[in-house]
Amino acid sequence: MGLGDKAKSLFQVVKMVKKEVVVPLGVSSLIQKHWLPVSNLDLLIPSQLKFVAIQCYKNPASDSGPQASTNAAESFISSLKRGLAQVLVPFYPLAGEVVRNSLGEPEICCNNRGVEFIEAYADIELENLNIHNLDQNFVVGKLVPDNNHDILVVQSTTLKCGSVIVVTLFDHRISDGYSASMFLVSWAEFVRSKPLTYNNPPSFRRSLLNPSRNFGSIDTSDYDKYVTVVTTPENTSRPRNNDNPINRLYYIKAEHINNLQTLACKNNSNNNITKIESFSAFLWKLIAKSSTSTDVEKQCKVGIVVDGRKLLGRGDGKEDHNAMSNFFGNVISIPNWGKRICDLNKEPLNEVARDVHKSLKGVVMKEHFSGLIDWVEAIRPKSGMFRLSSYKIDDGPSIMVSSGLRFSTGVVDFGWGRPILGTFHFPMGMRNLTKGSYVYPALSPIGNGDWVVYMHLFKSQLEFIDKEASNFFKPLTFDYLRSIMDQLPYLQKDDISIKSKI
Repeated sequence: MGLGDKAKSLFQVVKMVKKEVVVPLGVSSLIQKHWLPVSNLDLLIPSQLKFVAIQCYKNPASDSGPQASTNAAESFISSLKRGLAQVLVPFYPLAGEVVRNSLGEPEICCNNRGVEFIEAYADIELENLNIHNLDQNFVVGKLVPDNNHDILVVQSTTLKCGSVIVVTLFDHRISDGYSASMFLVSWAEFVRSKPLTYNNPPSFRRSLLNPSRNFGSIDTSDYDKYVTVVTTPENTSRPRNNDNPINRLYYIKAEHINNLQTLACKNNSNNNITKIESFSAFLWKLIAKSSTSTDVEKQCKVGIVVDGRKLLGRGDGKEDHNAMSNFFGNVISIPNWGKRICDLNKEPLNEVARDVHKSLKGVVMKEHFSGLIDWVEAIRPKSGMFRLSSYKIDDGPSIMVSSGLRFSTGVVDFGWGRPILGTFHFPMGMRNLTKGSYVYPALSPIGNGDWVVYMHLFKSQLEFIDKEASNFFKPLTFDYLRSIMDQLPYLQKDDISIKSKI
């Protein structure tokens, strides 16, 4: 029923029940107010960009009657707040606020003012919630908290059946997906009173990302994909012909992912094309094919998010390596490449996948990130605003792929077991980053190799994909979630660790 009319008619109002501020437990007098600078890599993130982690939990007492279900939900939410107060001690900058320094650049004011925690209620059963269409329910003011200024905001929404949806809003200028996953895993372990997965506390040592080179020798043409911008109505990317970006959730069966990788590795030496490279090449071809006949000579671009923590930590001492592994902030690059649409339409998947693999291999190195840090430093005096990519309104179509296959959003256990749904979602600010097209695959929580895929694409692109690749991309509905719920009890034993797979 996840896509039916009943789902549309039932979900009319989400009632906000309570708002409170959760402060770090017992540290207000221990940590003096101070200001934490952002790194050069943080400066690449647009100020409007926010993302949320969505986790949906089935009430374990839902079969024991309404009162038992209500009591369990209230206890669950109380434990979330208690654990949040504890986890904000090592993650104390998240309890502060972003302010502007004298140069107009953001920095974190660590003042321990706390994190807003919103409790809400939705008069709908879990089985009637339209999971596939995120734009219906997972929007600001419904299941996503209406707060565009804090670093971190949490909203827990109890459904009519007693299930609880936890949505955590992150300011992307302060946190990337790795950081968010690290926070969520640690939060869950505080809630469950378990030893922390991370042996060391999160690192906020911005000196780890200090520039180091002679700026005059930097060849800025190597970084033409990272451009300085002034965000104004005149040059903000807009869709044409009212073809607005929309947000949907799909799932992909494990055997389809494996088959895709086999096709991508065909005639490629060493068969070393990864699943995410195969998937990116497949999407790149689909987006190109969805273009109009008048655009065939235009460039279609693909960008793949790369995490630089392991790369930047190589060759350093053990202490710096651990600090880089636990670094909280943005340590990402989004290299992108273009091909003519007509060429992408002609080339077989294995050739496109080989190009993706070779291109990534050329930037997945320490020098790429060190050079990017230095490049930002070299041009900071000229502009305090950057954009992660050079996508422009007159370009052909583009697609950005960010892999969540190593993240832990799908296995975060706050005491009710693994969520039946765990994903990231961008409810605001994405147009300034990607010209509207972004895809985030994550592993299904049952660990069977299936992928849950968040897609933020233009309406025409999704309509084409639904028609062209309907056997590959399946709309994520409650029927799929029910199959997850049937299997989760076998995965939720005490000997099953939720240790992050980042």
